[in-house]
Amino acid sequence: MQIAELGDIRVHYRSDGPEDGAPVVFANSLGTDLRLWDPILPQLPDGFRYIRYDKRGHGLTTCPASPYHMGTLISDAEKLVDHLGLKDCVFVGLSIGGMIAQGLAVKRLDLVRAVVLSNTAAKIGTRAMWDERISTVRENGIAALADAVMERWFSADFRARPDLELWRNMLVRQDPEGYMGCSAAISHTDFFTTTASLRLPALGIAGSEDGSTPPDLVRETTELIPGSRFELIRKAGHLPCVEQPEEYARILSRFLLDTGHG
Repeated sequence: MQIAELGDIRVHYRSDGPEDGAPVVFANSLGTDLRLWDPILPQLPDGFRYIRYDKRGHGLTTCPASPYHMGTLISDAEKLVDHLGLKDCVFVGLSIGGMIAQGLAVKRLDLVRAVVLSNTAAKIGTRAMWDERISTVRENGIAALADAVMERWFSADFRARPDLELWRNMLVRQDPEGYMGCSAAISHTDFFTTTASLRLPALGIAGSEDGSTPPDLVRETTELIPGSRFELIRKAGHLPCVEQPEEYARILSRFLLDTGHG
């Protein structure tokens, strides 16, 4: 367990692989912690340094009062990468993590040499939709949203499996302030113009059954970046790294090796 002191918060992170390996940084989705990447990590290529972290308000990272701003979440990622002395990362972001990836690449191209935009978009949902979710969590807790979230996160086949309980528990055990804070950050974010300015290797990954960021939305955002690739993973919802880890790892591994690392 490693903690980085980053000004107003302490960020919990984990580093796997050789210290001098080409860095790959992972940012996870709303309502999850860095364990989101556990299913794929053993299947990724050797020789890389894989860094995962809990974003503000999630997992074992400090949870300030909500709301949060997307700029703050991007700064947290920037400070962590600087703290670790990394340059030229491949930044892999899922959902809100993919928004952080877009924003960090625009802000600090010296830190990011390639992005993976997984189950994300330049703009996700509407402000009214997020306001409603924040209100529900404030009044009734995250558990009140849990069943609906599971439907967006996973295919019907996966929802029939007993290990669904692991992911439902991860969601409901997050701090409500962190969930509301990051929801507010998403609700105010529209990166269409800025993401369209990016010129770097980019891979988009979507799940065919994703109820949060449907494939067309992910494709639209990925195609804002010239020369990008797009991959659709079948029989997977919003978290294909959990539902189809072999396929996800295969796609990500090929991108990592093709971008000149390892």
